[in-house]
Amino acid sequence: MKILYFAWLRSTIGLAQETATPPSDITNVSDLIDWLRELSPAHTKALSDISAVRVAVNQSFASLDYPLASDDEVALFPPVTGG
Repeated sequence: MKILYFAWLRSTIGLAQETATPPSDITNVSDLIDWLRELSPAHTKALSDISAVRVAVNQSFASLDYPLASDDEVALFPPVTGG
């Protein structure tokens, strides 16, 4: 699974992207975020307030209960506003 980080998530985690192989019991976006929080203190800090994070799976917005497959691309980014 390819995981992409944008904006302050990228800065906090220190990575623009990573390839991860989550355990088989990780079945949706919420599970993935919980698992990512355990990877490092930087992940924990960046993902501590999930209300400040938006998710896209394979370049489409996704909810926390969206099901995941091992070959998905998951992007994590802050909410975006226009003006």
